[in-house]
Amino acid sequence: QVQLVESGGGLVQAGDSLRLSCAASGRTANTNAVAWFRQAPGKEREFVACIRWNGGSTLSGGSVKGQFTISADSAKSTVYLQMNSLKPEDTAVYYCAARTVFCSSTSANYAYWGQGTQVTVSS
Repeated sequence: QVQLVESGGGLVQAGDSLRLSCAASGRTANTNAVAWFRQAPGKEREFVACIRWNGGSTLSGGSVKGQFTISADSAKSTVYLQMNSLKPEDTAVYYCAARTVFCSSTSANYAYWGQGTQVTVSS
């Protein structure tokens, strides 16, 4: 089993930055890619970004491109999501997820999920 724990969420103002962390533990050797998703109230879960432990990365083609940056510290088994110039529409619960093979933007392809961390951006 793999456990994922997100942290770093909170209440910020528009234009602020936050860095989310996703700490993996357990059988992390079974994972190859870690992704961030987010879900706003009443909306579908949205792919944000994904990275492979070996450093390859992909970002969504949506509104976060150029605004959010994903990175990984494999020695710490931790993936980060740096979020800059936050907007009220970035308000959501942010989840990290892991899978055994390459990155995917489809949430159903991920076997392991964290509990989520709330990010609220006020205007």
